Amino acid sequence: MHRRHALALALGLVLPFAVAPAAAAQAPDTALVAKARAIHERVITLDTHVDIDPRNFVAGPRDYTTAIDTQVNLPRMEKGGLDAAFFIVYVGQGPLTPAGYDKAYADAIAKFDAIHRLTEVIAPKRIGLATTSAEVRAIAASGRRVALIGVENAYSLGTDLSRIAEFQKRGARYMSLAHNGHSQFADSNTGEREGWKYNGLSDLGKQAIAELNRVGIMIDLSHPSKQSNLQAIALSKAPVIASHSGARALANHSRNLDDEQLEAIKKNGGVVQAVAFDGYVKIKPADSPERAAALAALRKTLPAGGMATMTDEQRAAFRAGMAEINKKHPQPRATVADFVNHVDYLVKKLGIDHVGISSDFDGGGGVDGWSNAEETFNVTLELVRRGYSEADIAKLWSGNLLRVMDEVQQVAAKLQAAAK
Repeated sequence: MHRRHALALALGLVLPFAVAPAAAAQAPDTALVAKARAIHERVITLDTHVDIDPRNFVAGPRDYTTAIDTQVNLPRMEKGGLDAAFFIVYVGQGPLTPAGYDKAYADAIAKFDAIHRLTEVIAPKRIGLATTSAEVRAIAASGRRVALIGVENAYSLGTDLSRIAEFQKRGARYMSLAHNGHSQFADSNTGEREGWKYNGLSDLGKQAIAELNRVGIMIDLSHPSKQSNLQAIALSKAPVIASHSGARALANHSRNLDDEQLEAIKKNGGVVQAVAFDGYVKIKPADSPERAAALAALRKTLPAGGMATMTDEQRAAFRAGMAEINKKHPQPRATVADFVNHVDYLVKKLGIDHVGISSDFDGGGGVDGWSNAEETFNVTLELVRRGYSEADIAKLWSGNLLRVMDEVQQVAAKLQAAAK
């Protein structure tokens, strides 16, 4: 199997406890862990949102094939049994001007090129790029990790909708129309604080929905506003996804989806990928004045492009700063159990066929117990502990998302055939 060696190591750690007489009382837990490890080995684990820095995708002593200080890299994927990840072509929202669009497009192309460089030049024997569900399964079966590409924020398209087809050819398989801040296509969730620009989608955004359907790119509802999302669902001829969002009923944050949006996604046939982002999983009590001031000072050290554009040194310094703040001004952190509470809620609301898993690693994501790709098994363990079957876990980890990707590509094929 594609992680047989990792499983053997894992069972080697478990078996001594199973045979020790003094550990008899722990037998049920040991059996649960062994069961979870076997399931983790057999299913394809797919994380639908991992941010990247192109500087880690240049061959050298600090590239993605080494244990650099990122939450996700090839060694951590291999150790943690994370089979596949959507690497994200993200650009922050900038001015709606030709110069702004040009810069965003160049930044996006640099990330597309980085992912292709990793999979085709730097480490093709360890990771391959997939553009279909069949390719995901074939690459995973070969023992390699799987890379897919998602586009976060269509701002990088400018006003040229032909770039949607270009991005599809470069490997993009999902795209969101906005991030934090209104784009030329859609209102952002941040409008809840800042006010609205379009009250949903712009005219260009509505045209983009049709083109995304035509070329076979999944429409991603994470980050745009509620009205943008409901309008996108109504217009789309194919199922949609939320690549990294939580349940607003459990954590009242504008980045999470309320029940009306969830019901619309279920009716559409789409999937919501629950996100293990601490602040979206569990709303914390208000920061003390001291903690708030320390956090504000630390945020000022972030580069203009956010965490995803940090150097290794900047990232290490930021994490050290956060660790110091958490030590001096502690605040409870969400756990894997809190994260799976969102999975439970979504499954109850949508059904097992419409829920998946994402981390938002290297973009701020992570909870206690799943703070990097090495700890991926802990999610499977918690799902097994709660009684999910192997078939359910296979759907949550990848099956549902791959089903939507298939259906979106099937709709595209029909639309293209009808246009001939």
